[in-house]
Amino acid sequence: MSIRIAIIGCGGFAGVHARRLAELPEAQVVALQDASQDQLEKFSHNWYSSAPNPPAMFLDREQMYRVTQPDAVVICTPHTLHFEHGMQALEFGCHVLMEKPMVTDSKQARQLAEAAKDRVFVIGYNTPCTAAFGHLKRIIAANELGELQMVTGWISQDWKRMTTGSWRQDPSLSGGGQMYDSGAHMFNSLVWSVDCPVQTVFAMADHRETPVDINGCALIKFENDVLASITISGDCAHDATGMNYIFSDGLVEIDGWSGTYIRYKRRGENDWIVPDLGESSNPDKNFVNAILGREQPLAVPRHGVLQSQLMDAIYASVKTGAAVSPSRDFETV
Repeated sequence: MSIRIAIIGCGGFAGVHARRLAELPEAQVVALQDASQDQLEKFSHNWYSSAPNPPAMFLDREQMYRVTQPDAVVICTPHTLHFEHGMQALEFGCHVLMEKPMVTDSKQARQLAEAAKDRVFVIGYNTPCTAAFGHLKRIIAANELGELQMVTGWISQDWKRMTTGSWRQDPSLSGGGQMYDSGAHMFNSLVWSVDCPVQTVFAMADHRETPVDINGCALIKFENDVLASITISGDCAHDATGMNYIFSDGLVEIDGWSGTYIRYKRRGENDWIVPDLGESSNPDKNFVNAILGREQPLAVPRHGVLQSQLMDAIYASVKTGAAVSPSRDFETV
């Protein structure tokens, strides 16, 4: 079976999806859509110049849907456009792979989750597709290290310099700064693994003389009493990350950004256990296999709602200087 796929938004990270989809024999990219003709032509040349049947190029999304009738779309547009583009794709009956974050408003997240009930909808986070986070999820579910009590994580990146002048520092398109961009991977790793609504959030942020948050930190309490602290740095010369899961009977260290490693200790043991994990997947492979019925989608609208509620609360806390309790409505997830 061949799955006809359109790529919406042909900026930098869309190339990663083009590469991954090219590795999947069932995936056929039939259309490209972008607001810029120059960007369309550049992207098509870079990825499909030698293709026997290169994808058609469109400036108009509705025309793209009506002409090419794709089965699925990969949406790589700026964050605040995700809701509009995702809803349109679902209205045309498409399965959706949405780049992170799903949306930048929790009300929109719930609407999108409701609309996506009959379609495969995957959010493009890496860590849920990794063997390391799959192993962590099994540890939590099996109570292998006792009760999960706390999580702490951090990420540093030279984000401020790299994104100067781009849409990522325009809040009307990005919805926020580093906490909504690279930092979103850390928050997703947190909500995906704990998989519980947030009860209370207290957060602070520093814009570092830009229109968006560059540095930020959040203290989080989940409804199951798990406590978490996440620190996001966007003005550091070096990229690095770390994440610890603290249990009553053990400790897990894991790469919360990319899921490249995991190790853990049990009560009474001094040596780290490094499991043999096998091969990891990626969001595109999970998306295609889920459409084909071969596996379950991993980062789904429920996680998008949980994270969106968390992010709403983080930014509300930054604005008010007070602890915030996120709004709750899980009838649609």
